Amino acid sequence: MSRSSMADLERDPRFFLQELDVQSNESVQRALKNVMDKYGRIDVLVNNAGVQCIGPLAEIPLSAVQQTFNTNVYGSLRMVQGVVPHIATRKRGKIVNIGSVSVMAPGPWSGTYTATKAALHALTDTLRLELSHFGIDVVNVVPGAIKSNIGNFAVTSYNRMPEWNLFKPFEEAIRERASLPQRIKTTPTDEFAQKAISVILRKNPPAWFSSGQYSSIMAIMYHMPICVKDFLMSRIMKP
Repeated sequence: MSRSSMADLERDPRFFLQELDVQSNESVQRALKNVMDKYGRIDVLVNNAGVQCIGPLAEIPLSAVQQTFNTNVYGSLRMVQGVVPHIATRKRGKIVNIGSVSVMAPGPWSGTYTATKAALHALTDTLRLELSHFGIDVVNVVPGAIKSNIGNFAVTSYNRMPEWNLFKPFEEAIRERASLPQRIKTTPTDEFAQKAISVILRKNPPAWFSSGQYSSIMAIMYHMPICVKDFLMSRIMKP
């Protein structure tokens, strides 16, 4: 999201907008320095930067996979490594990583995105243990289907993909998966945000918070036998 698209927030004195590219160490350090210079401290880090990536794992360009990991996983870790030195000295602070319910029941065509979120879930669990010594709370926020622009990006990125070879018969199914976030019923952004904020700002926030459309269904699927999950997911693979 560009800074120009948030002009209304720019005019609001409650916000201090900064351009930030989580794929760039220099951009991360510059943004953090600006925040520290202005406020002198950091209380909460929310790692919400994320991109979608659609395509069969056996054919998707590795460059697209690397780009997705660089944003969703390494970008979050860059932010963590940049922020922790500031909040560890104060013995208080919160780190919030935005995961995904897709990890609960991975399906076809979005394996790259799901893998990045699974990695982020694992990193979050480890960070919670490692940073507890410094009084830092680490929360894994696991949204269901929330209204956002990630679906627009998924369609755009899919259109830049090469022609499929082995998976040519599945092209329509893959394309439908790319546009799925735009077609399904989603939870309004402000509704989800209010619930998440109320949980994150608790004195002792939970390690895991999940909410939003389909979050309960995905949690149930997580506990299903693998053969049942495979059967349900394979139904959307038919060419």
